[in-house]
Amino acid sequence: MKLLCYLLPFCCAAHLLAETSATSAAADFIFTNGNIYTVNSAQPHAEAIAVKGERIVFVGSKEEVKKHSGAATKTIDLRGNTVVPGFTDSHYHLFEVGERLETLDLSSASSLQVLLAKIRDQAQELGPGHWITGRGWIETFWKPPVFPTRQQLDEVAGANPVYIVRADGHGAVANSKALRYAGIDAKTPDPFGGKIGRDEKTGEPTGTLLDNAMDLVQKKIPAPSTAEKELWLKSGAARSVALGWCEIQNPGSNLPEVDLLQRFYLEGKLKLRIYNAVWGPGPAADKLLKDGPIIDAFDHHFTMRTIKVIFDGSLGSHSAALLEPYSDANTSGFLTQKPEELRPMFREALRQGIQVETHAIGDRANRTILDLYEEAFKAVPPNERKVKEPRWRVEHAQILAPNDLPRFARLGVIASMQPSHAISDFFFAPRRLGEKRLAGAYAWQSLIKSGAIVIAGSDAPVEKGEPMIEFYAAVARKSLSGFSAPDWHPEEAVTRQQALEMLTRWPAYAAFQEQEKGSIQPGKLADLTILSDDIMKIAEPDILRTRCLMTVIGGEIAFDSGELSAK
Repeated sequence: MKLLCYLLPFCCAAHLLAETSATSAAADFIFTNGNIYTVNSAQPHAEAIAVKGERIVFVGSKEEVKKHSGAATKTIDLRGNTVVPGFTDSHYHLFEVGERLETLDLSSASSLQVLLAKIRDQAQELGPGHWITGRGWIETFWKPPVFPTRQQLDEVAGANPVYIVRADGHGAVANSKALRYAGIDAKTPDPFGGKIGRDEKTGEPTGTLLDNAMDLVQKKIPAPSTAEKELWLKSGAARSVALGWCEIQNPGSNLPEVDLLQRFYLEGKLKLRIYNAVWGPGPAADKLLKDGPIIDAFDHHFTMRTIKVIFDGSLGSHSAALLEPYSDANTSGFLTQKPEELRPMFREALRQGIQVETHAIGDRANRTILDLYEEAFKAVPPNERKVKEPRWRVEHAQILAPNDLPRFARLGVIASMQPSHAISDFFFAPRRLGEKRLAGAYAWQSLIKSGAIVIAGSDAPVEKGEPMIEFYAAVARKSLSGFSAPDWHPEEAVTRQQALEMLTRWPAYAAFQEQEKGSIQPGKLADLTILSDDIMKIAEPDILRTRCLMTVIGGEIAFDSGELSAK
């Protein structure tokens, strides 16, 4: 009896220790009975996932996952729905997405008349003297497909300064009052990297402003308040996770926006992961080069190690820099940065382990930036770099000359491309480029076959910013209504597996995060996008009808449609 009493505390302690160990080993969440595409070649498919904290602890069958269940484990029956690694949009302007949601959105202007009516309504709502700004119009399907003029804007809102930005963000139209505020008249010279539209006979401004010329008016517009920026960030992030994005790669922000992002994380207001770039050259880039990168802050939610450069304009605005003139205009476009001003920054970025990503759309811009990258790589060899493999990027890489296409793989430069751009632009790209240059347009498959890493994004708010549109565009290379044509080069479409990797594993690599995310594997962050349909097998049009049922970020349910209940 004495022996029993003596041993009892030890027996109880052992029992408690075993119970505690079992409890600690139990998963927080089990996702079971699913159609899981892991993007892990060693285990491509699974039925169940167990998550503990922010990490995946098990991937396998629905029978085996049961051993990870405990008293506190929440089990979610996937009901056969499809799970993929959490989607990443590799080029997504988060603040501007929120701005589109909360301000005058002109993307639905199906004609010039509809556009003018929206501006008239806004003028009546605001009253005389107030700035009217909006974004999203595009003239592709208007009849005729031409930009509005300042006189047309004057007719509906002459008492207000009006400034409306084209969908691509590289062209705008201002009315007469806005032009006067900016001091723009027939004698105003074009700034470097920009163009003021002018009447061919009188030389008077038409209201059109391209690229750096847009700054002349933009700097006169009252800056948004802190409260407005907070609202844009909140709205943009909420929309993003509801669509199934677990991470967005934000291509350019200023210092106040960086501060706001970090404050939101500190206050627990952001669940979306952000891989952030700052604008360069300029103060933000200088600070990043001086202070060094921020990596995996706020529990792997915020990384900032990249400088974003804009090097030319857009195809739709005739401002993308081409090697030969446009087929439908007497211009070859233009560069928006002077190469000699980029060289010192590029070399210092290599030394400090800072990534560079550059907007380049035209074949001249792409060739020149690849030349500058190659020159920097030679000038700063790996033994002089903090990060030996820089993984620099070209954003868009839309029009490539044949000789430049294999240079991406050879230089280790990542092509960050937006599938939806192709299915939007191909309605006017043949007019801009002619038949020959279309062979190097939106050349996703050719780049992949050459050995290059191709990552996918939406460039929202230029496009809608929806993962299913990007996946569909990549695999179908057809318009949303199913239209295509031989000059759309359907052979450049990608396989569904390639499209999935363009939205998951390859963006993780581009962000130096391949050890943490991009596939569904034990040990990696539990980022999951759960979809209503099997996008790897359903008919192409059905991809566009697929919905996000749940978004899981770091083991936390960031969005729940309510269709999958936890037990």
